[in-house]
Amino acid sequence: MLVQPYLFFEGRCEEALDFYKAKLGAKVDMLMHFKDNPEPQNQQAPEGCGGMDVQPDKVMHCAFHIGDSLVMASDGMASGKPEFKGVSLSISVKTEAEARKLFDGLSEGGNVQMPLTKTFYSPAFGMVADKFGVSWMVVTDDPNMPKH
Repeated sequence: MLVQPYLFFEGRCEEALDFYKAKLGAKVDMLMHFKDNPEPQNQQAPEGCGGMDVQPDKVMHCAFHIGDSLVMASDGMASGKPEFKGVSLSISVKTEAEARKLFDGLSEGGNVQMPLTKTFYSPAFGMVADKFGVSWMVVTDDPNMPKH
């Protein structure tokens, strides 16, 4: 079994991809816009999604890697109001310098929830919601602590 995050950016998916490429070194594996749907007769949102017409230039589906992790995303219904509640993505890195770089990058235009600081379980841990509202936890591995 495999559990992977799928994020709905509600119209800002390509902007988010560019941000994550610049700040996290994300690598896009696949990107499909609604206009490239191989089933062009399906240009309406599925039943139960409000019957909205999809926007052809918005992202229907994409997959990208951040380090070894696969993340998938879409523009969803492109409502312009992404909501990311009750979940946080966690990035584990080996050095405090790398943690600082990633944390500072994710903080640009975002909201620091807990500054990057030393804790009893990590030499550097911090929490930030990026400019899209995605919550991130950045943690430096402590070699003296047991692995998760």
